[in-house]
Amino acid sequence: MRSLTIRWSLADAPAGVEDELASYVEETSHARFTGMAGLRYKVWRVRPGEWFEGFYVFATDDARAEFERAFRETASEAPGTRIVGAEPVLVEASEVVAVAEGWDGFAPSARA
Repeated sequence: MRSLTIRWSLADAPAGVEDELASYVEETSHARFTGMAGLRYKVWRVRPGEWFEGFYVFATDDARAEFERAFRETASEAPGTRIVGAEPVLVEASEVVAVAEGWDGFAPSARA
């Protein structure tokens, strides 16, 4: 499976940025990516005071490449960039070897 990680550093971000990012994901970003063609799933992750990232898994190489190309062209204007106050420190393609769904399954949101 084709994956992509986009990470912003929070080292110099304003206080409370994690709450603002979580609200953005809950109110806007989650809906944008739910049902997106070519995307298998997206996970938003944060280490408070350290980093915030989006982890994407795509159905095809072409879907990943197109998303990465479009993102790189607009990274300076991306919502994460505006909220954090700096462009991503990492945009990295990788491969997912496998995914296991546990007994309790996937929840659509951490607040679910």
